[in-house]
Amino acid sequence: MAKENLPDSMRFIMKWEGGFVHDPDDRGGRTNKGVTQKVYNSWRSRNGQPARDVKEIGDEEVQAIYEGNYWTPAGCDLLRRKLDLAQFDTAVNMGTGRAVRILQEAVGAGVDGQFGPSTKSACDACDLGTALIRYTQIREGLYKRFAQALGQAKFLKGWMNRLNDLRREIGLPGFERVPEEPDFGDTAYIARIPDLPEGAQLERWD
Repeated sequence: MAKENLPDSMRFIMKWEGGFVHDPDDRGGRTNKGVTQKVYNSWRSRNGQPARDVKEIGDEEVQAIYEGNYWTPAGCDLLRRKLDLAQFDTAVNMGTGRAVRILQEAVGAGVDGQFGPSTKSACDACDLGTALIRYTQIREGLYKRFAQALGQAKFLKGWMNRLNDLRREIGLPGFERVPEEPDFGDTAYIARIPDLPEGAQLERWD
């Protein structure tokens, strides 16, 4: 429930974030070490640095971007262990705004995409095991919806492999035998999902 959990969480994230990829079907666009060109451009601009190809991103920049763009904004430093990893991994793969909405849905908080005091209280009060199961179920439903409705079917196997590895990592029953080595499925990487626009609602799932 603190920043000291970030290094262990980063190890899980980087297991699933490979090198440079640029697939025209990947809506995340040009990406290196899990950082999209758009995110990299924005981060360098905020830090008074000129734009640079994401292929050239350094390890210190990767660390700073993951902490500043995903770990802290998604409230991971305020969550109990295991829930913080689920939230962090989702923020990286699906966007911080969507991750907060999934978290709010999972713990029974009002879904507004803002990690405020009421969301923190709901996270503190929830049954951790139940919340983790619900959280990963919501994420699975969204993956399946994206694969079907948005023409992203070739990424579904990799998405599910990553999610099931997360389930293993956070100790959900039935996932103990998920392979340790990453399996990216039908592509050579795990596709990124662009975040929700400001003020948008979480997509529904069946």
